[in-house]
Amino acid sequence: DAMRASGVSDEAMARMSLIEEGPVKRVRMANLAVVGSRAVNGVAALHTDIIRDQIFNDFHRVWPARIQNKTNGITHRRWMVAANPELSNLITARIGRDWMRDLERIRALEEFAEDPQLQADWRAVRRKNKELLARMIMFETGVRVSPDSLFDVQIKRIHEYKRQHLNLLRLIADYQMMKRNPSVDYTPRTVIFAGKAAPGYHRAKAIIKLINSVAQVVNHDRDVADRLKIVFLPNYRVSLAERLFPASDLSEQISTAGMEASGTGNMKFMLNGALTVGTLDGANVEIMEEAGEENIYIFGHTVEQIAELHRNGYDSMSYYRENSTIRHVIDAVRGNYFNRDEPDIFHELVNVLLEGNDYYLLFADFEMYRDVQKRISADFRDVAGWTRKSILNSARSGKFSSDRTILEYARDIWDVRSVEQRPPRVAAL
Repeated sequence: DAMRASGVSDEAMARMSLIEEGPVKRVRMANLAVVGSRAVNGVAALHTDIIRDQIFNDFHRVWPARIQNKTNGITHRRWMVAANPELSNLITARIGRDWMRDLERIRALEEFAEDPQLQADWRAVRRKNKELLARMIMFETGVRVSPDSLFDVQIKRIHEYKRQHLNLLRLIADYQMMKRNPSVDYTPRTVIFAGKAAPGYHRAKAIIKLINSVAQVVNHDRDVADRLKIVFLPNYRVSLAERLFPASDLSEQISTAGMEASGTGNMKFMLNGALTVGTLDGANVEIMEEAGEENIYIFGHTVEQIAELHRNGYDSMSYYRENSTIRHVIDAVRGNYFNRDEPDIFHELVNVLLEGNDYYLLFADFEMYRDVQKRISADFRDVAGWTRKSILNSARSGKFSSDRTILEYARDIWDVRSVEQRPPRVAAL
């Protein structure tokens, strides 16, 4: 009755109903949550836009102030001060200690981004972190990696929408290129994966298996030598993450646009001076705005372009037929090149890309991903330029403190004040 009185149509009310009005009636828990809540929030600007414009658009029309944005944050005192003490000390020596209490103040580091002495010290700290991680990799996996190589890192929950397998298809293409031409110029890379799959998520576990199978072949091939190493670190955990973020050169944030709510690993990488390669998804959008487009590597179809692809009838088989690189990569996986002793164990992964029409659009973004990786390889060789970008990423990470996030929740949703804002207590006489 209240909805009718405010002019909401019957069609909109059917979509907003707390009960799914089908043959089998179900309670719509998300609708119930929106109706029963005083405030609803997304956890990144893009995520909030999708909630307002698509998922809960009818509710947003009725209650335009209810859906808010609260971009996620990270605790920099854990992920920089504790996890990366030498870089923290280097920053403090330049700008003082106030940034530890208020991360926005780390922006003062910007003015030193081109200082040759800071750049040299910055590289020395990062080199030490990479050496520590290289030793851990050797201990955990038996794979020897060079700290001079580009440490290219994708660490997160294993999921098809996060597209660890897009990263892997790119690596297979690079490997095949080096096999065809062993003398090709290739910027040395150590590509590191880590993360866990849900217990019943069979395809995610197959992705882990494929990473390890490809690594087994690539890491023992003399044609590749030390130019490409692939590592899957087992048992991803906080103590391991505290070694990975400070040592990473490149942060892989390559989810299908529109599917990542926010991400916080991307923020931890940025804080520690890694450069991001990613789609315009989740908090990557805001990281780009803060870091500057010249200090991040964005590729891939946007949310709007993906909708257009689907409207026009996306066909993964056409990519397979027409793109010889994709075809050779898929044929190698399907032909058991990386799993001679376990034939067809990756049949489902291949089948979901071809017969399943590649729901997460790996093929659509594949060439753009390869192109941006070529740019990254070239830029990494410009030592001073890369270091400047690394310093600026750290200097511009202030927005992504959980202090800011919690203060926004307190101010806009919880209606509570911080201890500093409370009036002083008067002692009883």
